[in-house]
Amino acid sequence: MGSNRPPTTDADHDAGHDVLMAIVVLDAAAEWRAPLIALAESQDDVVSRRQLARLDVSRHQVSSRVRCHRWQFAGHQVVVLHPGPLTARQRRWAAVLSFPGLAALAGLTAAIEHGLTGFESEAIHVVVRAGTRVPTLPGLIVHLSRRFAPGDLHPTRKPPQVRVDRALVDAAAWSATPRRACAILAAAVQQRLTTVPRLADQLDRAGQIRHCAVLAAVLRDIDGGSQSLAEIDFYRLCRRFRLPPPQRQRLRVDARGRRRYLDADFGNVVVEVDGALHLRPLDWWADMARQNELAIDGRRVLRFPSLVIRTQPQVVAEQLRRALPAS
Repeated sequence: MGSNRPPTTDADHDAGHDVLMAIVVLDAAAEWRAPLIALAESQDDVVSRRQLARLDVSRHQVSSRVRCHRWQFAGHQVVVLHPGPLTARQRRWAAVLSFPGLAALAGLTAAIEHGLTGFESEAIHVVVRAGTRVPTLPGLIVHLSRRFAPGDLHPTRKPPQVRVDRALVDAAAWSATPRRACAILAAAVQQRLTTVPRLADQLDRAGQIRHCAVLAAVLRDIDGGSQSLAEIDFYRLCRRFRLPPPQRQRLRVDARGRRRYLDADFGNVVVEVDGALHLRPLDWWADMARQNELAIDGRRVLRFPSLVIRTQPQVVAEQLRRALPAS
């Protein structure tokens, strides 16, 4: 079984070598030298005071190395075996190891560990059982859960983290807005991290969580073929304005034999939804509108940015109606 640790750079190697040399040189005769080296390697050089005590490393030995600026504390219960800045993974290790009992990376933090992209966050979400004492740690967001159990943990990934489906549903439930909650689930399916049935099962297990109704609805829409939140919005627009339902994510093969997927296929009219316009100047929509006018006169390809689908649905529906009778 492969390691979950990311590829190391020369700087990482040098830092790790310094950590191990500090252990070896300072404690050449210590019985805990080899076990500590092994533990440091498995936990990105982050250990808890409880783990050190089990290795018979005394508080005095820990304090001495911290005073000598060879180690450092990360909160009250965690020791980092080097004096430099902590990496993102080391911060996550420190967050989980700050708790004496069952604890795991959760929500958006765990989802990112599982590979979710597009939702980066500096906050570290950790789930623990209800009644657990919560430590103070920069960037740490603790979620108390009555249904959190060992079975929720991924069996091999490190730092300890919940399985991907629980991570995604929790991330959605903990989102400030329904739209962001839906976007997380849509992105997870689009990025092939999970499936709609698995998410639906986890949502059912979660019970009456925040955004529950809208999340159930968006899963039904995704299951119908929409692969992004912008495409879901477009399909709902068609229903709202009583336009014929398109085929979604229809496969076609281009002239070079490459597989392509159409966002929405009405037959002779194809609609492509651009979900990235909100990151670009708004005047790009004016250019797109002119392009659509030309398409209506003969070329049956319409392009709509997601921002306009959400804020100017009447314009989108009107252009579609003018294009569809000739399809």
